[in-house]
Amino acid sequence: MPRRLSASAPVAYGDMRHRRLGRSGLRVSRLALGTMTWGRGVQEEDCRDQLRAFVEAGGTLVDTAYGYAGGAAETMLGTLVGDVVPRDDLVLCTKSGVERRGETRVVDTSRGGLLRQLDTSLGRLRTDHVDLWLVHAWSGEAPLEETMSALETAVASGRTRYVGVSNYNGWQTARAVSLLEQARIPLVANETQYSLIHRDPEFELVGAAAALGFGLLPWSPLGRGVLTGKYRNGIPSDSRATSRDFPGFAERFLDAHSVAVTEAVATAARGLQVSPTEVALSWVRDRPGVTAPIVGARTVAQLRTALASEELELPREITQALDEVSL
Repeated sequence: MPRRLSASAPVAYGDMRHRRLGRSGLRVSRLALGTMTWGRGVQEEDCRDQLRAFVEAGGTLVDTAYGYAGGAAETMLGTLVGDVVPRDDLVLCTKSGVERRGETRVVDTSRGGLLRQLDTSLGRLRTDHVDLWLVHAWSGEAPLEETMSALETAVASGRTRYVGVSNYNGWQTARAVSLLEQARIPLVANETQYSLIHRDPEFELVGAAAALGFGLLPWSPLGRGVLTGKYRNGIPSDSRATSRDFPGFAERFLDAHSVAVTEAVATAARGLQVSPTEVALSWVRDRPGVTAPIVGARTVAQLRTALASEELELPREITQALDEVSL
């Protein structure tokens, strides 16, 4: 029977294994801590508890973005780094290019827009550099050559150590890689949605990652919470699906196919005597090309359940069954 950790038990420091991000020299924990709801729905004490639990488990990679919670997520993280954990013990990743202006989502991947946001992010995070900086979204409004020149400038100026993209498809990522190669700068990561109920990266990105040497950082690896099973009997009143901040967050994954996949995950979890969260995270964590799924939690108890996936290696027959039902 696979070993597991109790969701309420303390996690021994240093248990989490680490991986290289793609073919780069950057090593990160194979589970990342997401901060999208920090400062909006998750308050400072809960953020502090989450960061402490993550670090105690051996986690290093913390993911945020300029646009998360209108900047509150980066600001919150900046107040905790140096207090909860030394800056040098973390791999800080932030993203630029997306923000909300009122009810409008604005994507600006111009050189000026990206560097302006990066400088603001560094101020919020109270650091002179991030370890990984990503373009948050694709946009055809600015030439890709201009977008990549911002990454080149950020590396040359020491504002970031490594660079990558987020939500780029296969050809977009390949073109970005080729442009950065001209400056002898590797593109090391693509942060993309990937889970048992959203397997689109397997059509292009997994192969591109293997060929071009970047690592995949799956966001929403729990299918926007659907794979935890919490929506099996309706939509809980305290879930993101009912939140005004995340309209329509989970509804698109509540179809018949997702229900079937969720039931299969729950069945596997019962057989292994673990939680559905652990099963779903273990599956995506061990997919080809994946470096570290990004997990966001509202409470430290939810995060500890996710951290328990570190101790789970899915049997081959269960992996194959989940592969088949989720196609």
